[in-house]
Amino acid sequence: MIDLSTYISSTNGKAFAVLGLGRSGLTAACALAQSGAKVWAWDDNPAGREKAEEAGLKLVDLNNCDWEAVQTLVMSPGIPLTHPTPHPVATDAKKNGIEIICEVELLYRAAPEAIFIGITGTNGKSTTTSLIAHILTSAGRNVAVGGNLGTPALELPQLDATGVYVLEMSSYQLDLLSQLAFNIALFMNISPDHLDRHGDIDGYIKAKKHIFERQTKNDTAIIGMDDDYSRAVFDKINQTGTVKTIPISGSTRLAEGVFVVAGQLIDDAFAAENEIADLNAIERLPGNHNHQNAAAAFTACRSVGLMDDEIIVGMKSFPGLAHRQELVTTDNHIRYINDSKATNADAAARALGSYDNIYWIAGGRAKEGGIESLSSYYPRIRKAYLIGESADAFAKQIGSSLPYEMCGTLDVAVTKAANDATHSNEKNSVVLLSPACASWDQYRSFELRGDHFKECVSQIKRQPVKEIAS
Repeated sequence: MIDLSTYISSTNGKAFAVLGLGRSGLTAACALAQSGAKVWAWDDNPAGREKAEEAGLKLVDLNNCDWEAVQTLVMSPGIPLTHPTPHPVATDAKKNGIEIICEVELLYRAAPEAIFIGITGTNGKSTTTSLIAHILTSAGRNVAVGGNLGTPALELPQLDATGVYVLEMSSYQLDLLSQLAFNIALFMNISPDHLDRHGDIDGYIKAKKHIFERQTKNDTAIIGMDDDYSRAVFDKINQTGTVKTIPISGSTRLAEGVFVVAGQLIDDAFAAENEIADLNAIERLPGNHNHQNAAAAFTACRSVGLMDDEIIVGMKSFPGLAHRQELVTTDNHIRYINDSKATNADAAARALGSYDNIYWIAGGRAKEGGIESLSSYYPRIRKAYLIGESADAFAKQIGSSLPYEMCGTLDVAVTKAANDATHSNEKNSVVLLSPACASWDQYRSFELRGDHFKECVSQIKRQPVKEIAS
């Protein structure tokens, strides 16, 4: 747990109010208390308050407190700051001139000498965050990775000037920063998401752009160029001239920057159109979206001083993320891919666009629009295997455009898909779980759904594939 005592000693002795006592909020409250701060902890949920009491924290109802005795409100990013309606505690804090921050801001105040790399965007930020951290670690750098990805900021190790924090940043967290200036800020891409929390797409983009705030000419802004929204952001940031900007693309040749063309990673930012690597040969980085992730990771790692060969060694050894186009195994020339994290059509599109000869397992609890937007990928799909409560609706949306089979459950779908792929004459077939749905109809989480898929695949490997009667 991060030691905040040096920072605490520089404050005025007033209380730190902590609102929201989930994992990150409870960690923040405990870190502050253990570092000598006066802490007022509160959660509107009784279960959260119970955890705080068990941790020995002082509970104070922040809905009715003396704000003159408070220095800072540390608020969980999951609590509305602005839209759709600000939490009453946030409103009161603002009225009383109290700064409102999240735990990532406290990490920066505790370790300001470290290098901070921040990654945001609608899609790909988890893979990019993990890829950057893996490359840096493989090159021998002292790295801590977390933020919105996995480990809360204040559970990370304390790093000095030789260390690098690699932090996935959500729009909610970026709304709650006040001093942190990222040495390297990555803005991957934008598509409409979380609009209920930001009012509209402009509010969402504005929140994401906070990642560039307080950067100077000594810092680097890396911005994706593969969607209209992000290109507009690049133009605006680049025109300011206050920070070094590097454009990246996973699919398009750029006039400058780092980009991928036909799978070739090309550096035209640190060198003159230098061909770095053939990403087609790196199996755990398939598709244009992962090529953008690779371009982003290369640019970030070069920006902190790594050499080309160090970066490529790290990319080639990257194991990928569980449940995100995770290669489970290759058996009889059939790849089994676990993309359980694809809980909506946009996410599934990224997987469907990465492979050919696909035997696609889809279904669960559908999101708005279902799979109507995926029809352009149907030529890549040999057959669909429908599961969960969305199966009937998906069958109607597919209609006669694609062969499909009603399977109900994942174990049946895996067996049928494996059987069909095995008996086809195609090479390099893919059995792909990319549900385009939430998991809650049959599983408590997408992780459990993905784990079940891997168990089903392991059964297929242990036993000969047999046809299941319909």
